[in-house]
Amino acid sequence: MDASTQPLPSALRAAHERYVTAPGEPPQVRLLVADSWRRCRAGAVRPDGSRLPPLRRTAGDLAAYRRDHPLAAVLPLFGDLLGAGAADDGHVFAVGDRDGTLLWVEGDTAAVGRAERMHFAEGALWSETQAGTNAPGTALAVGRAVQIVAGEHYSSAAHAWSCAAAPVRDPGTGRVLGVVDLTGGSTIATPPAFAAVRAAALAAEAELARTSFAPPVLLGPDGHAPSRPETGVRLAALGRDSALLEYAGHTHRLSARHSEIVVALALQGRGVTGDRLAVDLSEREMPPSTLRAELTRLRAVLGPDLLGSRPYALLHPVRADFAAVAELLAAGRVDRALARYAGPLLPRSEAPVVVGHRRALEQQLRGAVLGSGDPRLLRRWVDADWGADDASAWRHLARNLPGGSPQRAAAAARAHALDTAFAVPPQAVRHAAWLQRSGS
Repeated sequence: MDASTQPLPSALRAAHERYVTAPGEPPQVRLLVADSWRRCRAGAVRPDGSRLPPLRRTAGDLAAYRRDHPLAAVLPLFGDLLGAGAADDGHVFAVGDRDGTLLWVEGDTAAVGRAERMHFAEGALWSETQAGTNAPGTALAVGRAVQIVAGEHYSSAAHAWSCAAAPVRDPGTGRVLGVVDLTGGSTIATPPAFAAVRAAALAAEAELARTSFAPPVLLGPDGHAPSRPETGVRLAALGRDSALLEYAGHTHRLSARHSEIVVALALQGRGVTGDRLAVDLSEREMPPSTLRAELTRLRAVLGPDLLGSRPYALLHPVRADFAAVAELLAAGRVDRALARYAGPLLPRSEAPVVVGHRRALEQQLRGAVLGSGDPRLLRRWVDADWGADDASAWRHLARNLPGGSPQRAAAAARAHALDTAFAVPPQAVRHAAWLQRSGS
């Protein structure tokens, strides 16, 4: 269940009141939130809003800390992707460090002022242990993108808000550097807001990877770099349900579950606990024995030199097709990104980490194609299985073709037909169409 299918805010607040006033009452909310509430109760977080998050840093030392923080390099990128939209839509966007301290809070002036009254402000600590269930803090706690809607916040001081946040990782080590967040009204509790935040985090990671310096190469006596056996991993998971993994001269076609595990490990970077991996793979509670059995079988396929445990990790650098698309988009190479995009990531997978990344990458690519105004790219998008039922893309194509062109009239007619035929979200239409065409 995602935030778009959550009960109304009044029902969430009633569930919150039952939980905090009745000891032993099981939380009647989705699993992600229920687990967070239990952590908050165990940590003695106050649910009544009487204790606001502490202001951890003053303006003076915050300025120096922000200047040297790794995410300072991608703040302009966050501003381009989220800042203007937040200001126009009455929202706030924030960037925090790995501990949950908010480093930058920007957006609509009135919204920023309201947020400051609950200490959602620069220098405040919004970790889950200090602020209760909230998107930045909970995203850092579970290591993945999350949405928190209204009464899902553990502190009632935040019940008027909804938020979506995603951790940002060092592309070289997988270590969490911080978190990016959108906070505002009910429109934040929607798939597009979640996709925007996830896409911003991916774009930031791609930009950090692009601008980081490679380690020096040690030359041999002949002045050339010594030859080394290829130890990297190539992973293809776009447009296919069985991922292909190439390593040490062998190609493995993975099962659906093993594909999800490998993609999750590639997305999370280096090192993930079994508990977190279980949450990434299923909204339902997964018994530890089930996950261990799957990982044992996967290790038998890949070998112990590739799949590590405690924590679980892929032990060699991974070059994934979905990461390559994100990097090309971050570099502004929309044409190359579209050419590399073979379809949705593991299209039939329902693993939360895969679904979130699949939606975010498609949203990012689609936005870049539509924003380009290039009829050639738009035509390639609507000619593909995943874009054939995208009414907005057909409208953009019609708008950017020469006036009087028969193709322009045909594109406009196709857009109109799709508008009248479907009454569900466009992304859901595109994904269902892809599954149908690919033999589901």
